[in-house]
Amino acid sequence: MNIEKEIEIIKERNGRVEADKAWETSWVRRLFIAVVTYGIALWWMTSIGEESAQLKAAVPTGGYILSTLSLPFIKKWWMSMIWKK
Repeated sequence: MNIEKEIEIIKERNGRVEADKAWETSWVRRLFIAVVTYGIALWWMTSIGEESAQLKAAVPTGGYILSTLSLPFIKKWWMSMIWKK
């Protein structure tokens, strides 16, 4: 295989990796997961007859959103204190 072809393959792979990373950190992904989490929690709480199901279903959704907001700070700390490469 010639060098130009190998470089092209590496560039294509890097593009896919960058797109995957962008998706993992995107607000679209986070919002989609939050909506699905809320929907499932709401469905479950309604099906078991829970009072104030709409409000209570927001608890796990809010927890998810808060956890995603804290991850960049935790990652930065982890990389500086634990990873140290």
